[in-house]
Amino acid sequence: MRSRPRAYGSGLKGAGDIITGVCCRPPQQGDRADEALYRQIGTASRSQALALMGDFNHPGICWRDNAAEHKQSRKFLECVDDNFLLQVTEEPMRRGAMLDLILTNKEGLVGDVKLKGSLGCSDHGIVEFNILRAVRRAHSKLTTLGFRRADFSLFRDLLGRIPGDKALEGRGAQDSWLIFKDHLLQAQERGIPTKRKSSKNTKRPPWMNKELLGKVKQ
Repeated sequence: MRSRPRAYGSGLKGAGDIITGVCCRPPQQGDRADEALYRQIGTASRSQALALMGDFNHPGICWRDNAAEHKQSRKFLECVDDNFLLQVTEEPMRRGAMLDLILTNKEGLVGDVKLKGSLGCSDHGIVEFNILRAVRRAHSKLTTLGFRRADFSLFRDLLGRIPGDKALEGRGAQDSWLIFKDHLLQAQERGIPTKRKSSKNTKRPPWMNKELLGKVKQ
């Protein structure tokens, strides 16, 4: 009789919820069960703060290079990347393999990760870490360009004033680029206003919208 894998989570109430979850994935788990698990992870990753830990049984993943040879391990990496999760465990635990992982959707949420001894007679090691609750109260300082309110006529006019070939004659590629970059940023600052990005959307890069994310997944 096979046991069905489940991810267990509990919310911590306070100034904002931190979702914690524990997962144990059997090494011979099939694709359908994996897909169900990835859907759970995707749903949980949309929370304000997530810390998901457990044995995911993907020993062939190289986290340094974000690569894997096995198909199921590559699918797991895709799940981690698509949901913008960070893997914070750095040291291998069992025979050089990194099986027990800690995933989070907030940089700085999980800290002080330490590997302890074995858990009784088990071949699992003890992973000790802290959840830094203060990260929830931090306000986003990320700003993006507000193209809807941009003055493109002014922007084009300023770009037209960038020095041409004669002004850059005799300069190397690096110097020419720095001159062009400086004028471009000045034109951007005058012609395109900035806006504060809301904290609920800071998990994704500012250029990653829903349409682009869909094309990446294809």
